[in-house]
Amino acid sequence: MTLLSKDLLGLNELTTDEIEEILVTTETMKRVLTSGNKKTSHLQGKSVITLFYENSTRTRLSFELASKYMGASSANISTSGSSVNKGESLLDTARTIDMMATDIIIMRHNQSGAPHFIAPFLKASVVNAGDGMNEHPTQALLDMFTLKERFGSLKGLKIAICGDISHSRVARSNSIGLSKMGAEVHLFGPPTMIPMGIEQMGCKVARSLDEAICDADAIMGLRVQLERQSNSLFPSVAEYSKYFSILPELLSKAKSNAIIMHPGPCNHGVELPTILYDSPQSVINEQVTNGVAVRMAILYLLIARRNLQ
Repeated sequence: MTLLSKDLLGLNELTTDEIEEILVTTETMKRVLTSGNKKTSHLQGKSVITLFYENSTRTRLSFELASKYMGASSANISTSGSSVNKGESLLDTARTIDMMATDIIIMRHNQSGAPHFIAPFLKASVVNAGDGMNEHPTQALLDMFTLKERFGSLKGLKIAICGDISHSRVARSNSIGLSKMGAEVHLFGPPTMIPMGIEQMGCKVARSLDEAICDADAIMGLRVQLERQSNSLFPSVAEYSKYFSILPELLSKAKSNAIIMHPGPCNHGVELPTILYDSPQSVINEQVTNGVAVRMAILYLLIARRNLQ
């Protein structure tokens, strides 16, 4: 099986079968990644371009490594050193890259819907690496793989996602994807950081941190995204940490084998303390490794679809 679309734009667009196929393929790619000989020829002769309009460490580097491990020719375009600074439009930039015989364009943009806008105009496959406050599908897929790897199945799991929900594309993609796969997603954060109608994505909004964490299989902290706030949505970082931080004593309310997750980067002492970040229950570093494996799987499946055309 390959993916139905030439692009990967969001969890909204993926079927449960496609999500399962990505997760199964990720298992194979992780074996390659951890084998000691990471070089494969799956993408030999193919080209992958990363186009990032926002800063990134984990997502951009993992895509670049994934493409190189699989034998692709890869390049990165930083908008600060490109014709974007000369006034070139997003579509013109994307078309220029497309006309260089590019197979896959991986794009992060600060505007919601930007990847969806350019995809129909391009022959290249477009992968959404995060668009505004909309979705971050590959982060959700690596989170789902991490959960499946730990628990064997996603069905019936309770996942608590806590923090800055309003500005989190990770929370949105996880709510959509995990709900599709039979998990329960419970969101909690300051009332000013809970968007109206988010329950339509299949999640539930908890009234307290205790309620969100109670009997949870996994607890995910989210970074407070001050860069996306025009006005402060809470009085101070100290107050946020006091009332909304995931503290060690709260873990007694979760299941005994519950895991701690975070998409990174983490503000230590704000969304969760360092003692939890580095605890045996934390799978945060595993998420980073799984991020490379899941992106290898996505590139492989998109190229497999293109080869069938």
